[in-house]
Amino acid sequence: MNQWPRSLVVWMFLLGRAAVSMMSAGKTRQMLPKGEIMLYISGILTIAPDRFLSQLQEKTYETLKSLQIPFQRVETDEIVTMEDCVQVNQKLDMKMVKTLFLCNQQRTEFYLFVTCGGKPFKSREFSAALGVSRVSFAPIEMMEGMLGTKIGAATVFSVLLDADRKVRVVFDKDVVNEEWYGCSDGTNTGYMKIETVRIVKDFLSYAKHVPTVIRL
Repeated sequence: MNQWPRSLVVWMFLLGRAAVSMMSAGKTRQMLPKGEIMLYISGILTIAPDRFLSQLQEKTYETLKSLQIPFQRVETDEIVTMEDCVQVNQKLDMKMVKTLFLCNQQRTEFYLFVTCGGKPFKSREFSAALGVSRVSFAPIEMMEGMLGTKIGAATVFSVLLDADRKVRVVFDKDVVNEEWYGCSDGTNTGYMKIETVRIVKDFLSYAKHVPTVIRL
């Protein structure tokens, strides 16, 4: 009888132990297309996390509770790109929005632009639709300082930190037309699904950041 190589047997044993460990912790792993990356996605949750990773994340859940806005959410491995969001979209049955932090050349005018995840950003079209000078991506340090988030975690909830209303919120009309709104909770390991109308009308009105809606 042929025997498997010892190294293969050990590898299979360790893999089996890891699988049991994840199952006992109530976690599931999902394989991304082509089996290249394993992305951890929790089960769907409807309550706030037990502990918060940032001031913004805490304010986000406090505000949703205060406004009685229901949500579904998942906890994930660290996500940075829109491509990483594919599995989250499938899990929550939604389309994750793309949130961009933009500014003019002088860095005196700031915009939080929410558009569809798969739509490419074209600065000229954006500026023309608003009737403003050409914009570009704001520096990382300004994003962290003004929005309270890291790359990959830009979210509409950042306006909770913009008490002086220095940031203008702009929505793509195609996002407004969607029933569900998918976004970060202020971290790049937490993503949620909320009714779009509750974001556009209830939340942004509460935060005193009435959005400008444009069609691109």
